[in-house]
Amino acid sequence: MKNIKIIITSFIIGFGLLSFTAKNNENTVKEKYSFIRSEKGYEIGDEATDFKLKNIDGKIVSLSDYKSAKGFIIIFTCNHCPYAKKYEDRIIALDKKYKEQGYPVIAINPNDPNVQPEDGYQQMIERAKQKGFTFPYLVDEGQKIYPQYGATKTPHVFILQKENGKNIVKYIGAIDNNYDNPNDVSEYYAQDAVNALLKGEPVKMTKTVAIGCTVKVKK
Repeated sequence: MKNIKIIITSFIIGFGLLSFTAKNNENTVKEKYSFIRSEKGYEIGDEATDFKLKNIDGKIVSLSDYKSAKGFIIIFTCNHCPYAKKYEDRIIALDKKYKEQGYPVIAINPNDPNVQPEDGYQQMIERAKQKGFTFPYLVDEGQKIYPQYGATKTPHVFILQKENGKNIVKYIGAIDNNYDNPNDVSEYYAQDAVNALLKGEPVKMTKTVAIGCTVKVKK
């Protein structure tokens, strides 16, 4: 009888420990999953928070500086990436076309210069001068902004629209469907998105796959 009581007691304790372990594991998984989701960046319809980043002229730039803007064409790009270089002229063209209509381009370099020296601040200044950039070219010091957006490539586009004082994400992805040759482009994703917003229409294609180099992160 005594042995039976011992067995039953051991079973209850063991079951309790098993339940406790399972609960802890479940909580750990939830915490990890929550962390992963928080690092995914913005989705369509999310509000993009403002930032304060240094421009190549040394001034700090924020979205709030653009009082009359209707929205923004945020492009994460850099100096060294062959894909980014292929798109530079098209990024300049986007800014020239849409800046006066209320959608200026704001370029952000997300790369760590210790990993890729060609993307250093001085090199950004030189590249912007060489290409005649017409837009701010900001440095994501500390690499705090690109993860918020969920940028994974250079270039990676995020088109925002001002709605009731908030910057709402309306498009995420590539500039168009042919990085190699602008003459062979058949789908102008970013341009079509801005045109739709200017007309007060919904963006038909809200997400595409960004094609480019991976963001260079300090290990």
